[in-house]
Amino acid sequence: MTEHEEIRKDIKNRFNLLYLVFGILFLAVVYLWQKDPALVPTAARDADGRDQVFIGQAQEPTSPRVKIFETPENIEFAGESVPIRQPDVLERLEREIYVNAYWESNTVLMMKRAGKYFPAIEKMLAENGIPEDFKYIALIESGLLNVVSPAGARGFWQLMPGTATDFGLEVSDDVDERYHWEKSTLAACKYLRAGYGKFGNWTSVAASYNIGIAGLNRRINDQQVPEYYNLYLNEETSRYMFRALALKELFEHSLKYGFELQASDLYQLPMLREYVVDTSIPSLTTWAIQHGSNYKELKIYNPWLRSEKLSVGRGKSYLILLPV
Repeated sequence: MTEHEEIRKDIKNRFNLLYLVFGILFLAVVYLWQKDPALVPTAARDADGRDQVFIGQAQEPTSPRVKIFETPENIEFAGESVPIRQPDVLERLEREIYVNAYWESNTVLMMKRAGKYFPAIEKMLAENGIPEDFKYIALIESGLLNVVSPAGARGFWQLMPGTATDFGLEVSDDVDERYHWEKSTLAACKYLRAGYGKFGNWTSVAASYNIGIAGLNRRINDQQVPEYYNLYLNEETSRYMFRALALKELFEHSLKYGFELQASDLYQLPMLREYVVDTSIPSLTTWAIQHGSNYKELKIYNPWLRSEKLSVGRGKSYLILLPV
């Protein structure tokens, strides 16, 4: 055998040895992965950009993604105790707490949005003899947005047209005051006072806001049970009070549920100019521009204006707001 042939044979043997080593390593990795995927080496980079390799437990999270919350020992609505020691009541409350605590995007946006509206809503509720906890009814009704229900209810308080006009709101082609969050709050206060006159307790008043005063009264009479928590109700009304209670719990103990908002994180209403309008406006776009604003800002701060014009009857006037 020549010298060149010996060299070629030696190189071939070395390559065969390398193939054998890589083959064994590959089979070992496959075996480990089938036995426990966590044992397969994974790469990462350290603070200096160098590659590092971790095996097994080093890649596991330090805390669970889904946290089990401690159940509130006591909870109340408008000063009325919730029978939380009843098994079904506890389960229904926890359902709504977990749904809202882990729907983080929606809940944090409601918390931020409440910064704009809750202070004024709280003041109006107090001035009309309505407990502060009813602000959470507006929150579960609309999320403090001017939403429209499939049945046609509108605004923060989700008032139907007939209910709105019964309690003093204007609903027309040009104006729908269900979208006026301050006026609709006052209308809701009148409705809630009427409910309290019927039931004499605020929990029933809140539940009746969903099912109606007559609807709740009929179920109380049919089932011969006066307490909301002991009534058998449809799915929506059965969850209704627990949704309000859950948001109250999350708002009042936000850190416990992982929401770390500062006062500076909350949305705020800007400074607004007031214009009293007692004559018709043929073009709201032109009017807004003439007053140093635009149609977008006009609609944002006056969503109750429902068309591109405003017809003003004799002896009537409206207050339009524009940002400073």
